[in-house]
Order: sequence, then C-alpha cells, then structure tokens
Amino acid sequence: MDVQRAKEIYQFEGTIPVHLEGDSVWIENVDEANGMATVTVGNNPVNTKTVSVEHLKEAKE
Repeated sequence: MDVQRAKEIYQFEGTIPVHLEGDSVWIENVDEANGMATVTVGNNPVNTKTVSVEHLKEAKE
C-alpha cells in the first residue's frame, strides 16, 4: 500500500479491512513524511505497531 491510500483509509468514516502479515489491523495514524503507519493489531488496543505502509495490505472482499 502507498502512503496516500493508507491516509485515505485512515480518514474514511466507514471500515476498510487492512492486514499486516496476515493479521487484521486498524490504522491509528499515518506519518506521510516517513511513509510509516501506527496500527492496532486485532482488537487489542495495547497491541500497537509502527510499520512501513508498504507492509500493509488492503483486504479485497
């Protein structure tokens, strides 16, 4: 995924499924300047990671 798409998903008012290494994640923040995103893994709010947006995959329904 690219930074622009990650930002669009983050700002979208609905739900767009996103995966990181097979796990479902929620995008919490997008750092456009560095191409990074902070995500919450699954439903656990304390399980957050900061990763390159290139590692995120938009799930195709």
